Amino acid sequence: MRKIFFLILAVFVLGLIAWGGFLYWDEIRGLGSAVLPPPSEIGEVIEQTPPEQQNTTDFPLTLPEGFSISVFARDLGPARVMTWDPTGNLLVSITKEGKVLALPDKNGDGVADRVAVVTEGLNRPHGLLFFNDKLYIAESDQVAVYDYNTQTLRAHNKEKIIDLPGGGGHFTRTIMRTSDDRLLIAVGSTCNVCQESDWRRAAVLISNMDGSDPPGGEAGLKVFASGLRNSVFMTMHPVTGALWVTEMGRDFLGDDLPPDEINILQEGKNYGWPICYGKNIHDTQFDKNTYIRNPCQDPFEIPSYIDLQAHSAPLGLAFISQGGWPEEYWYNLLVAYHGSWDRTEPTGYKIVRFILDERGNYLGQEDFISD
Repeated sequence: MRKIFFLILAVFVLGLIAWGGFLYWDEIRGLGSAVLPPPSEIGEVIEQTPPEQQNTTDFPLTLPEGFSISVFARDLGPARVMTWDPTGNLLVSITKEGKVLALPDKNGDGVADRVAVVTEGLNRPHGLLFFNDKLYIAESDQVAVYDYNTQTLRAHNKEKIIDLPGGGGHFTRTIMRTSDDRLLIAVGSTCNVCQESDWRRAAVLISNMDGSDPPGGEAGLKVFASGLRNSVFMTMHPVTGALWVTEMGRDFLGDDLPPDEINILQEGKNYGWPICYGKNIHDTQFDKNTYIRNPCQDPFEIPSYIDLQAHSAPLGLAFISQGGWPEEYWYNLLVAYHGSWDRTEPTGYKIVRFILDERGNYLGQEDFISD
């Protein structure tokens, strides 16, 4: 009897291990590229650099001629989103540690004077913004508004204004204010590739700034744009006012598929995931359905604006303003790649310059900061 029991137990344990391995391989193997730190800490590399080279363009990172790089603050933990408070202090979310920090630089020497804890004990905080002197923080499961003291650099009187679906394969939540004072919220998918059961996932959502229902919304939210597997960061074009986002493509289609993307979002449009990627390419490995029409076709699904190297894991993006930059950089876009190991040769780990005209038309690209 005991032999039968142990045999059944062994079969159960082996089955559990096999199921766990399948789940890891099929759904979360590539998650690390978006949430884990890079292979080395740049602050440590810079400390090992000869002093005369620390602020030059050739070490430890390669930059275009005329640019230099230095450390503003170190030992923060895995920093994610940055924003400026009303008096010019830099705030940064430390998602893994559940806190938001302030990094004042009162003497303007390009080095933070100190590290101040704005608030802590949060559920994986990510997105930050200020509106009417209030601090908005997006956690994995909510958006809350705080009173913010510019003297003490502390946030208090937390008020939750929006509930969000927490956790899942992609747990970061990014927020941004539109030009007409509405709140955009990016919520990633629960999985590598799947059909979501919650309409709030794999989308950029929109709300009123106080968390009340926008026209046609419910529970304070409605979908602004859908079919977005994981658009972690957003920004507005300085001339057109269009919403640009980075998008991380799915895993397990090989070294060079699917492309990661830069998209220009239009309200009410679908950007294809999980059945389409890139320039409206049908993901036939996932989607086995047959259609009367091509399943990936504009205007039903919107193709990417710019395709990026697969598995680069694009994150932050920012347009270059005219002030303080050479004219040939005006209106260009900088995109930070987290990088990934989901290919035979890892890619990414750099900041890329996308050369654009003032209307955002694509002219080319080149590395801006690379190792």
